[in-house]
Amino acid sequence: MTDIPGPRPPGRARRSARFGGAASGSGPMTLTGTVVPGVEAGCLLLDGYLLLGGPREVIHAGARVTVTGHVRPDVITICQQGTPFVVETAEPA
Repeated sequence: MTDIPGPRPPGRARRSARFGGAASGSGPMTLTGTVVPGVEAGCLLLDGYLLLGGPREVIHAGARVTVTGHVRPDVITICQQGTPFVVETAEPA
């Protein structure tokens, strides 16, 4: 008879410091640029970051904005592109 090992307890995920933001414990980031639409409806990108949250009257495709927030590489989205960035403040640039 062969012993079949049981399930292993979940390990801790390693977070990379290169992403910054809340997931890795560093401070907020500020981005400025023109918002572009993503490949999926409702997804908005700025300099390779997927913008999550924030006022849509300020953050929309074609708008030039300054946003402050945190990178969250641990967040899963349907957008298929960009590193998730949780917007805390946004204003026209």
